Amino acid sequence: MKFTAEQIAKILEGEVVGNPNAEVWTLSKIEEGAEGSIAFLANPKYESYIYKTKASITLVNNSFVPEGEISTTLIKVDDAYLSFTKLLTFYDEAKKASKVGIEQPSTVSTTAKFGENFYLGSFSYIGSNVQIGNNVKIYPNSFVGDNVVLGNNVTVFAGAKIYSETQIGNDCVIHSGAIIGADGFGFAPNTDGTYTKIPQIGNVIIEDAVDIGAGTTIDRATMGSTIIRKGVKLDNQIQIAHNVEIGENTVIAAQTGVAGSTKIGKNCVIGGQVGFAGHLVIGNNVRIQAQSGIGKNIKDNEVLQGSPAFGYTDYSKSYVHFRNLPKIINELDELKKTIHKNN
Repeated sequence: MKFTAEQIAKILEGEVVGNPNAEVWTLSKIEEGAEGSIAFLANPKYESYIYKTKASITLVNNSFVPEGEISTTLIKVDDAYLSFTKLLTFYDEAKKASKVGIEQPSTVSTTAKFGENFYLGSFSYIGSNVQIGNNVKIYPNSFVGDNVVLGNNVTVFAGAKIYSETQIGNDCVIHSGAIIGADGFGFAPNTDGTYTKIPQIGNVIIEDAVDIGAGTTIDRATMGSTIIRKGVKLDNQIQIAHNVEIGENTVIAAQTGVAGSTKIGKNCVIGGQVGFAGHLVIGNNVRIQAQSGIGKNIKDNEVLQGSPAFGYTDYSKSYVHFRNLPKIINELDELKKTIHKNN
């Protein structure tokens, strides 16, 4: 699919500087630009590339003024980075829109209902009483269990598994290998040292505009629901345990683990490999640095680091001393020797 500079400028509400009929059919980084591609310049660090890029069109900020000759056609916009992101979204949606229909072999229950522009990849399974909205794309080798509800504009990438009773809202993306609704880790210890499994009869509720990364697992509740609120973004390989609740627009990086019944507030930013103990309450707007261990409740607006985590400012000050411990110990030893001699 080809677009001219003039067409793209209309989409982005930008201004063409150069050839309005320049055509592109792919996207690229500015340093890797080739004929037929569109790139962008937002970071001044990359400005040198605009004078030698082969990209046919380049998005730039309105404030950009060339200091030399350029061969690429410019489209000036308010924010080149955000505009390029908008183009990526448009490009991605255009590719997905071409996917329609049910590929074979696949198994679809006669009681399942789905809306317009539905795509189901081959070797997939749709269980009984599943309800699927409009413009849903489910890629090959996926599993959707009984009584699952998928809203509009949901994308489920290859190999994802969505267990029974799960509810997923509109505009969600579930990446490959994600498992949603598996049993929570619930076992009761017996006097003889064995364990009895506690039935996990709850479900998972995922609200609108949530992204679930590849290989991420979200367990169903023991009773009630594990809830991922609107706008949450989960990276790859994250473990969310039973009865956890994650607040709106919280972002969590890879390899983080959240133990059962912990409640995380809204607008939190959580680094990679953070570990949360169970039954905690984490406030809103909390920032947690990578590899921190959280074992107590956290108030709103705190910034934490460490394992166990403590205040970020205190940690930064203390870390200077952590690094100097050998030197400090040597100085203490010398001081002790001096005191001992003087006595």
